[in-house]
Amino acid sequence: MHQIELEMQKEKEKDKLGELYFDLYDLAPIGYLTISEEGLIIEGNLTAATMLCMDKSKLIGQPIARFILPEDQDIYYLKHRKPLLNSCDPQICELRILKQDGTTFWANLKATVTQEMLARKDPPPQQQEAVSKMVCRLVIIDITELKQAEVDKKRLEAQLHQSKKMESIGRLAGGVAHDFNNMLMVILGYTEISLDSLDTSDPLYENLTEIHNSAKRSADLTRQLLAFARKQPIAPKVMDINQTIGGMLKILTRLIGENIYLNWKPCIDLWQVTFDPSQLDQILANLCVNAKDAIDGVGSVLISTANVTCDKVYCSNYAYAVQGDYVLLTVSDDGCGMDKDVVDNLFEPFFTTKEFGQGTGLGLATVYGIVRQNNGYIDVQSEMGKGTTFKIYLPRHIENVPQIEKEDQKEPAVDGHETILLVEDEPVILKMGKIMLESLGYKVFTADLPIKAINIAKDYAGTINLLMTDVIMPEMHGRDLAQNIQSIIPHIKCLFMSGYTADIIARDGILDEGMHFIQKPFSRKELALKVKNALISS
Repeated sequence: MHQIELEMQKEKEKDKLGELYFDLYDLAPIGYLTISEEGLIIEGNLTAATMLCMDKSKLIGQPIARFILPEDQDIYYLKHRKPLLNSCDPQICELRILKQDGTTFWANLKATVTQEMLARKDPPPQQQEAVSKMVCRLVIIDITELKQAEVDKKRLEAQLHQSKKMESIGRLAGGVAHDFNNMLMVILGYTEISLDSLDTSDPLYENLTEIHNSAKRSADLTRQLLAFARKQPIAPKVMDINQTIGGMLKILTRLIGENIYLNWKPCIDLWQVTFDPSQLDQILANLCVNAKDAIDGVGSVLISTANVTCDKVYCSNYAYAVQGDYVLLTVSDDGCGMDKDVVDNLFEPFFTTKEFGQGTGLGLATVYGIVRQNNGYIDVQSEMGKGTTFKIYLPRHIENVPQIEKEDQKEPAVDGHETILLVEDEPVILKMGKIMLESLGYKVFTADLPIKAINIAKDYAGTINLLMTDVIMPEMHGRDLAQNIQSIIPHIKCLFMSGYTADIIARDGILDEGMHFIQKPFSRKELALKVKNALISS
């Protein structure tokens, strides 16, 4: 009886050891495999079998090479098979494991070579004897999530680097545009004054007209640079972009040509956005021209809109994306597509794949600047031979913002009689501005420094109706000067001018309600219109 109890106790202890073995070995959070010198699996735990999507019983006898991705076989044989022939310290490597179902995962493999006594299987079981063999014990850890985190980190670092590079280029572009605009202002102003004094039959008239037209084209280029640099003042409106796009379809159809089919798929009940309609025109025109150039012969362009909500997971893929509701504008084509190198440089100013003289390289840079200025973001998906898709995410309108109506573009009457205080630190622009304003009938006081303008406002006994001032000047910026002058002349109207904006007279590039601004370089007609509107404003 005592012997039976001992036997039962031994069985219980054996069962407990079996359970402990199962918990510690089979249910371990990492996989264990034992590999023979011939490269066959001779033992494995349940975790390893689960990793490989196989029954544990079917693992035995399988070649380990079967479960290693072919492209990574060299890594395994270099790091793990070699130790079987030359006993050495444990070897560690990272490679991709191929599961039974054909999927893969990244694994960290640690191989340790040991010499163990194994039973020979060729004699009958009753005659089996132990033999000494070299075996490799593999420890397998699934590091797929870690690898994906590394990939995501590198992608975000690359996006951040690209974003910083674009910011630096933008600052450079904005500074260049500012200085260049001042020079263009002089060229345009004096050619207009000269043209007004010449008869159209004069031989110089045609030459001056060409100079004037070239200067205007150059001014358009600087405006594109300012758009890229996000230094362009904007007049946003709460709008349904479906209506604006619908009104542009005829123009866009003519723009891309008859051989390209334009398909428009608007979203029903589309959310509103706060956006400058003229900037939406720029975006669509540039993207459609880009699509047209990518299509050789017959093709199609699709424009669509949608309401989307970007969550934290989605935004983690983009360096400057913010969670929230967006209106998605998609423009896609079935053209030639682009490779990764082209996509990576796509929005840089002056980058173009077109032949010399066929493109400025500013179209997509302008799109990028406009989208970022409006707190949106842009994604590009392209594949060689399969076309390109631009996805533009514009924040959903939440709060009301000041809406600035477009000014009447009709030719203004030249009947100025008011008094204007003109402030500009560039002598040639100050002189030219005075000539242009006086030619429109206005009485003009000039000052090349803010302090001089303040003294004129204090000393002049009559009425000064309008302060027209540059934005960036020595001593004091235009906005501060306007506040000083208004403390002296409370009802004076103000008109700001600059070739470089956003940081001084505008908050985040958005003009305050009631603020009047003229972008350098400007024509006599534009000046007349802006001055008139500033004077009659309430």
